[in-house]
Amino acid sequence: MSAYRTGRDLELVSVEKHYGSTVAVAGIDHVVADGSYVCLLGPSGCGKTTTLRMIAGHESVSSGDVILDGSAITQLAPAKRGTAMMFQNYALFPHLNVIDNVAFSLRMKGVERERRHGEAFKLLELVDMATFAERLPEQLSGGQQQRVALARALITRPRVLLLDEPLSALDPFLRVRMRAELRRIQAELGITFIHVTHGQDEAMALADEIAVMNAGRIEQAAPPREVFNAPLTEFVARFIGGHNIVEIGGRAAAIRADRMALTAPGEGRLNATVVDVEFKGASVDVGLKGPAETGLTATIADSAFFDSSLSLGDAVGVAWADADIHPLASSAA
Repeated sequence: MSAYRTGRDLELVSVEKHYGSTVAVAGIDHVVADGSYVCLLGPSGCGKTTTLRMIAGHESVSSGDVILDGSAITQLAPAKRGTAMMFQNYALFPHLNVIDNVAFSLRMKGVERERRHGEAFKLLELVDMATFAERLPEQLSGGQQQRVALARALITRPRVLLLDEPLSALDPFLRVRMRAELRRIQAELGITFIHVTHGQDEAMALADEIAVMNAGRIEQAAPPREVFNAPLTEFVARFIGGHNIVEIGGRAAAIRADRMALTAPGEGRLNATVVDVEFKGASVDVGLKGPAETGLTATIADSAFFDSSLSLGDAVGVAWADADIHPLASSAA
């Protein structure tokens, strides 16, 4: 056991998952700091949900270990790990009212009704659902059901809460609101949250650390600002968005779209043609076709765009500063 870190962190040690000859998760080594909010970010099939389920114990580990508080929990049943999982579909019992849904795990442990309802009510207050305690799940909105599911996951007092795309079923306005609620609750409780998502904006808004996954591996794990400003690989730069990939000196480099300036033809580093314009409110994304069919995007202030009278088909120069060039390493896949 001395090979493992001490303290209250969660550690993945060479964790792999195989389905026959298919490798779903390929030797992840990573430490999740105690009390942090971590987002596993990546496209479908990258291994993020499988990793979450292995931490929870809902998926067996082919090799490696899951360590919590310095002890291996790899072979423990889900209920014995000190983790709890909030599922994507919420999985509320339709025949139980809200307070009984939240208190269900305590009921299974034999906790008497008054005590378990008292614990459940405190958590319903935390998630602002106390006034709905007697309602059935079918009488709740999607956002309200999510809050109930969150309270139910928290009633076991887990050391680590695992969230599998918890916001995916919500409309965009409610999704933004619930992001703030999740962050508030995590900060108030001070426990570790590990949140799977394929939404870059969601990860940026929530996480202390983003672990970007590709082909069963973590390509980069860092605070959101570092991932955005200094992506390690071309995959990370493309997936996180807001970057252009260009070849400079025979090496791929990332340049933020908002650091690209449009000039008169012949005055920039390369010439391009305007092929798309997307209004974003405070800014405008100008799609460009550069040499050899290279696709680029320049993000400029809306006032600058509308003052420029640029139109589809216009020829422009594209410029950037040397300081904004970020060299990239090869991706895992």
